[in-house]
Amino acid sequence: MTLTVRLATRDDLPALHKLMAAAIAELQKEFLTEAQIAASAAIMGLDTQLIDDGTYFAVVESSGGGGEAIRGCGGWSRRATLYGGDHTTGRDAALLDPAKDPARVRAMYTDPAHTRRGIGRMILAACEEAAAAEGFRAVELMGTMSGQPLYAAAGFVVVEHLHDDRGGAPVPLVRMWKTIRAGSAAG
Repeated sequence: MTLTVRLATRDDLPALHKLMAAAIAELQKEFLTEAQIAASAAIMGLDTQLIDDGTYFAVVESSGGGGEAIRGCGGWSRRATLYGGDHTTGRDAALLDPAKDPARVRAMYTDPAHTRRGIGRMILAACEEAAAAEGFRAVELMGTMSGQPLYAAAGFVVVEHLHDDRGGAPVPLVRMWKTIRAGSAAG
């Protein structure tokens, strides 16, 4: 399997949305109730501002025939919103100050059939490198219970546990933070 990281485009939206729906539905089963999984779809997802900003990545698997399949996605942001998709209330597009604010790691998803193959680490590394190149010295994210082990293994530390009930059922989340520097990579 040959995996590469590239910037996502709006042409990728159908595949990204399908992958995200599958990841939310399948990868959280061990951690959340059915009601919480349903609520997750209301508070999570893709903020297309990330694609427009050129900060959202797709990990693709190339086939011998020239085609590719998206196996994971995620990005980072220089904007204030910490998590949520286009449909999520409370988004804030204000630009962050790299001298004092952490960049945001956003909308990390892996195809459920391709977990534990380094896809999440590839995305985190790309995010950290890009954010560091723009002068950010730290990154933060809002992780799900299923994502927390990956983020902890990549050096993120927990700064807050919370529940988001905007989707109708309280979904447990964890805000995590990591110091980065130019040339840093996940893990």
